[in-house]
Amino acid sequence: MKLRIGDKVRFLNEVGEGVISRIKDQDNVYVEMLDGFEIPFPVKQLVPIHTELILNIDAENIELDAEAQQADAVYFIIEPDHELPSLVSEYKLYLFNASSFNIAFTYSVKDDAYFQTLKHGEVGAYQKILLKSVRIKFFDEFTYHKVDCILFKNIHFKAQLPISEVLNISPKILTNSTLIKHEEFKWPVFAFMLKDNFIIKEEIAQELSLIDIAKLQSIKEFKSKSKISKSNKEYLKSLELEVDLHIEELVENVSGLSNFEMLNIQLEKFDKTLDKAFEGSIKKIVFIHGVGNGRLKQELINRLKHIKGITYHDASHKEYGFGATQINIL
Repeated sequence: MKLRIGDKVRFLNEVGEGVISRIKDQDNVYVEMLDGFEIPFPVKQLVPIHTELILNIDAENIELDAEAQQADAVYFIIEPDHELPSLVSEYKLYLFNASSFNIAFTYSVKDDAYFQTLKHGEVGAYQKILLKSVRIKFFDEFTYHKVDCILFKNIHFKAQLPISEVLNISPKILTNSTLIKHEEFKWPVFAFMLKDNFIIKEEIAQELSLIDIAKLQSIKEFKSKSKISKSNKEYLKSLELEVDLHIEELVENVSGLSNFEMLNIQLEKFDKTLDKAFEGSIKKIVFIHGVGNGRLKQELINRLKHIKGITYHDASHKEYGFGATQINIL
């Protein structure tokens, strides 16, 4: 089974779901949970949730060519629900990414003098995403449709200019437009091209102009914060804890302990540390749990979800890699 970055998946042997955030190797991937935490999982233990149509099932982010193909393009698609105009009752609006780039997008409509965002998110390479299902009167009420896109890959790629297009679409314009048949859509569609030039000769990076330099020079220097005295640093350090939950740090001899027993010992240490922190004046705790199979981290998250007065997130990757969770007590 091929999994790609951005695919939504369910866990085969436990409750929960997430999104593929990184490819670890051929047999393992990282899954970002709904609360933002990232956990490694074997591919065999994941079931894909096909919420969006993959147009090229063989495409895989880490295997895509570094250079975009000349045939690549990005479209705004309107698909009527019937090929005969008199029988059309609904229109589906799609962002159709027929390119090897991933796209972070926003879709907005003009409401009086301002634009209102109706949908935002990401769409993978060679995928399309449903933006909205509407009736014909929607185009009477909202004539201007704005699509903004940033293009990127998870491998080396040539920088592309962002897409920022405002389309004028009304019932009259649709009536006078030509429908196009495409194998990926059930009915003939109206297609508005947003981008097709992925082979750019000019460098996107630009040198600073004299005006830019003058603006930079006119910005006043920020006043640096007053230095913190050594005694204050020591006091702030006293409000922090670092707790290693590796089982070897908690018991002298692990022989004879089952996985369940070891997990309970680690969770007991976690609970006691958190209780003492609330009773005292601790403001920050870093729990080092390692990567492993991700079970301990998930158990910690399940507990933290129900505790008020805290925030939590992955600890510094620079200091702890991906094996620690930081808790801030408010």
